[in-house]
Amino acid sequence: MSRMGDVLAGFHAAWEFESDSVVIRYERGIRTPKLFQALGERRIPFEAIEAVALTPGRRGTVVLRAVPRPGADPLMEAAAGQLKESCDPYRLVLPAERETLAEYYADELRAQLKPEGPAERFVVAAPEVPLRFKAYDGKASFDGKTVSFRWFWTGASSAKWKAGDQSFAIADLNGVEWRSPEVFEGHLRLLRGAESLLPVDQDPAAVVFGLGYGPVHESLPFAAAVLTAVRSGRSVAVVPVARRDPGDIAERIRHLGELHAAGLVTDEEFSVKKAELLAEL
Repeated sequence: MSRMGDVLAGFHAAWEFESDSVVIRYERGIRTPKLFQALGERRIPFEAIEAVALTPGRRGTVVLRAVPRPGADPLMEAAAGQLKESCDPYRLVLPAERETLAEYYADELRAQLKPEGPAERFVVAAPEVPLRFKAYDGKASFDGKTVSFRWFWTGASSAKWKAGDQSFAIADLNGVEWRSPEVFEGHLRLLRGAESLLPVDQDPAAVVFGLGYGPVHESLPFAAAVLTAVRSGRSVAVVPVARRDPGDIAERIRHLGELHAAGLVTDEEFSVKKAELLAEL
């Protein structure tokens, strides 16, 4: 693989290639998909990648995509193929003039892969907890140990009101069902056993999405975190957000300057990404 620290910058994200993984850092700009902004940064071990593809994109772009192994990433498992192409966190869109550079990195990355079929466990870290979001009929929260639903009187069905607010320990769950809020009957349902499933608007183990409620960038990371805890059979520790080492930030700015000097990063990209790095201090 390329030397540690090599960076390939595209639209809305940059991939940094390390000795055993690809670190994907998403931009925070207003044009960046909200899911990317919510994810912030993800480390994708090589063992989580099944294949790499480079294809022509739209309007003078090329698309570099890492294909995740089934079962390796809780986010993609929870999404179950429902994400729009523009919100695929494994896609990096670049200007067409960078195709040769992108092909180089694609070949380097392919050389590191050892496809072995579906992964037996998640190898990509789940989104950090605590997490919460507002659904149409209630508020969902997850503290790493318990999933809680608190019903809204303006949206919850009478069946949910009669059942009362709900709390579910991770040990009592079998899985999570996430249906995108961007399709009909979007919802998040906690799976508890072999009992027959009620309609989601009647099920006290489910919250219903709606226009503006349960957006992808909030409900999908939530589902992924719960799914990770369920699959591991234990609670998820609440991880405090640590500030970055100033030395690491300085090194990344230095490398960004090298890319800028080589003409691989535009003046605007250099200014924006440098500001983002400084903001992490």
